Amino acid sequence: MTAEFGTGIFIEKMASKDIHLYEQFEEFNSIKQSHRDEYHLFFLQEKGTTTIEIDFKKHTVKPSSVLFVHQNQVHRILEFKNATVCIWAISNENLNPEYLKLLGDITPAKPLALKQDTFSIISKAVSLCINLSDRKNEKLYYSLLKGSCNTLTGLVISQYLVQSKPFDKLSRYEIVTKAFKALLERNFATAKRPTEYAQQLNISSPYLNECVKNTTGHSVSHHIQQRIILEAKRLLYHSDISVKEIATELGYDDYPYFSRLFTKVSGMTALAFRNKNHD
Repeated sequence: MTAEFGTGIFIEKMASKDIHLYEQFEEFNSIKQSHRDEYHLFFLQEKGTTTIEIDFKKHTVKPSSVLFVHQNQVHRILEFKNATVCIWAISNENLNPEYLKLLGDITPAKPLALKQDTFSIISKAVSLCINLSDRKNEKLYYSLLKGSCNTLTGLVISQYLVQSKPFDKLSRYEIVTKAFKALLERNFATAKRPTEYAQQLNISSPYLNECVKNTTGHSVSHHIQQRIILEAKRLLYHSDISVKEIATELGYDDYPYFSRLFTKVSGMTALAFRNKNHD
């Protein structure tokens, strides 16, 4: 995959019975270890099941389903069981800018079951992309591959959008909550207080909290803490930097406070979490 990713685009169909052919490559075996990628990753499950862990949650992807893994999410493959799966990856610079923005809006994503007609169209698009990826002598090889893989990615994004509520059907509470979550994703390392988000949204803190709690069942502070600790877990899982360095990276100069917050939210100390998952 590393060798094939020179264009910033990779696509391949894999089957459980052929896994032994891939296992000779160190790069393939690395997908079984927790990591995060610099590209956006997609799975189309044709047969069998793929079990994958994404941000510390296990998902079993069943036939006629797609799954999107955002480049920031820590993940690892746990098992391919009688599986045939199409996998493609695409870097930011190769993505249609509109698609790139939409992918940010739909994360974190879960496996998405497809209707048979939709699965058939996406499968055909995958086959076209795979065929084009093999035609390296084509004069317009890169443009054709990029265009076809963007079409494929757009088809998948459209299915995630179908599952989400149309904006014009959202209540005022849901609109405010959606805007808050978008701000949180961009600012969690620097903005720690509900008032900071309320100010950016030009509303009062009590009203922001009312909207978010009504929509999600949890307070604004809860969401801020959960997002910060998720990022801390990702860094503990994926990197070797110290807990103190992680605290600093996430905007906490008071290390003891960060340590207490991590324990409160996750139910264990940061070091215990790292040791547990490294084992």
